[in-house]
Amino acid sequence: MHTDPAAHPPIDAGFSLDAFHRGRFHLVQPVGGHRSGLDAMLLAAALPTDFSGHAADLGAGAGAAGLAVLSRCPQARITLVERDPAMLDCARRTLSLSHNRPLAERATLIDADVALTGPARSAAGLTDAGFDFALMNPPFNDGADRATPDPLRRSAHVMEDGLFEAWIRTAAAIVRPGGGLALIARPESLGGVLAALGRRFGGARIVLVHPSADQKAIRFVLRASKGSRARLAFVPALVLNDAAGPLPRTQALSNGAAALFDD
Repeated sequence: MHTDPAAHPPIDAGFSLDAFHRGRFHLVQPVGGHRSGLDAMLLAAALPTDFSGHAADLGAGAGAAGLAVLSRCPQARITLVERDPAMLDCARRTLSLSHNRPLAERATLIDADVALTGPARSAAGLTDAGFDFALMNPPFNDGADRATPDPLRRSAHVMEDGLFEAWIRTAAAIVRPGGGLALIARPESLGGVLAALGRRFGGARIVLVHPSADQKAIRFVLRASKGSRARLAFVPALVLNDAAGPLPRTQALSNGAAALFDD
């Protein structure tokens, strides 16, 4: 990720223009609010490179993970789902950038709460079995953690009770049978995620993400299939850095040049 303000019209004060996938797309982000980075790129890298269906990016923020999917998968379509007005504004700005036009033509943005149920969810544009894949980077801090005073950061990072159950319930409703789910979360959330998967999604494959080889995991990325009865499997972990900095695989994943599950 890097910032390249010279390539685009000036951005309003309080926002930045950040380039991803070596400049293949740009994101308008709040300077002081939630900002996307490696987590979103790893989440997008969880989808197969040949994915050509319609995915829903649940809690999309400014659209980082969804646009990264479009950048990696030239036949894919994405629906960005966001409820926060400030992040919706960033996503609209992002999709309106002239540099993003080739990707934006395959993207839709809807204003909706991921936790909606039944007719309200369908009316918002999240139709039952209407998607081939769902991806999510839910808020990951426990409410008891020290909270940031910034409301955008708090909304993006503080987990509500029952969040994984609500979000994965929505994913199970909107993904067709045999479709996929990908998510990234903290390791301490794994139990809650697996409980929410239940019999909705199976065949889960999990990659633990370590900052370096001698440090404990700080994230996991999970991919599963709706209705699958295959067993859970841990695949080789991802180590991000060595003493010299980001490892080549980390850079490839961050820049949209590799698939996390090697497909």
